[in-house]
Amino acid sequence: MKSSTIRRWSFIHTWTSLICTLFLLMLAVTGLPLIFHHEIDHLLGNAPKFKEMPENAGRLNPQQLVLRAEAHRPGEVVQYLGWDDDEPNGVLAIMAATAGTEPNSSHTFMLDARTGDPIETPSANGGFMMVMLRLHVDMFAGLPGKLLLAFMGLLFVVAIISGVVLYAPFMRRLKFATVRNDKSTRLRWLDLHNLIGIVTLSWALVVGVTGVISACADLVIAAWRNESLAAMVAPYRDAPQLQTLAPTRNLLNIAARAAPGMEPDFVAFPGTRFSSEHHYAVFMKGNTHLTSHLWTPVLIDARTLKVTAIGDRPWYMNAMGLSQPLHFGDYGGRPMQILWAVLDVLTIIVLGSGLYLWWVRRRAPASATAGQTEMAR
Repeated sequence: MKSSTIRRWSFIHTWTSLICTLFLLMLAVTGLPLIFHHEIDHLLGNAPKFKEMPENAGRLNPQQLVLRAEAHRPGEVVQYLGWDDDEPNGVLAIMAATAGTEPNSSHTFMLDARTGDPIETPSANGGFMMVMLRLHVDMFAGLPGKLLLAFMGLLFVVAIISGVVLYAPFMRRLKFATVRNDKSTRLRWLDLHNLIGIVTLSWALVVGVTGVISACADLVIAAWRNESLAAMVAPYRDAPQLQTLAPTRNLLNIAARAAPGMEPDFVAFPGTRFSSEHHYAVFMKGNTHLTSHLWTPVLIDARTLKVTAIGDRPWYMNAMGLSQPLHFGDYGGRPMQILWAVLDVLTIIVLGSGLYLWWVRRRAPASATAGQTEMAR
């Protein structure tokens, strides 16, 4: 590779890395506890606690759960009901003053699926884990914060690619995994920086790309609403506003008949951003590790309870659904969590060593000039 080409790639790698490094360090540090969020919730005593009941205890239907939720928070409306694989006896309820209230102003809690008893989930509404999540997702800045982090993620991907380009000619002079311990501190850290960076290359690319996709989730959902959802609810464009909603008692059975072989993930109530003003939207998922993160929306008329549309999955919604489990490594159990945590720590070392190498290199010319001046004197 020509020296001029190496200089250009070095310039790209240096400045893309410098611009995004502080943000990436923040994301790596806040991402570490998020990998173990369930375990930390249990440790802090924030995990939902359910009554001991017989295994064959019956489950309440969605309408009964809605009534229990409304009794728990009078004056508010249910926005979503969700079924969590990690809590087989729990149904996640999200409520707010209006159906269209933005997510950060809603209140989240659990309902015992057997009794309807409300169970508060402190970490879903505040506390240490929520602070970590908000810093990681949008830095408490909403959509502008998400877009800024998405841009930093893109710079991170460019820094990785440029680092690989520079690594190839660098390794022609050394054997793979060589760390020159007999050289200066700077060269030892340079070797470690390059070695750890190339070892974590694939993981860093996956996390970087999926992080960019996740950060753009609001834009992805908006595109889905404007395209797919708008087409599905087009016949209701001039329909009068609903005065009352049909009971949700048989909602899950209706959706199951419309999408056989699938399971309910969550129900979006009329007026929320995952539904229309005239529909319940039951988002169904597959029963495998892959398809359990891919949604198929079943739109049900909120007045007549007739299925009016079964949505296709646009590619960008699939990309968003698959990006989050890949980003947090929460799809392979404890071994995957530990692997993700180790790689996260190694990435922190790469980012920190990169800053150190830049700082030492920046000071080197100034130190050399000072030494030459002293010798001249």
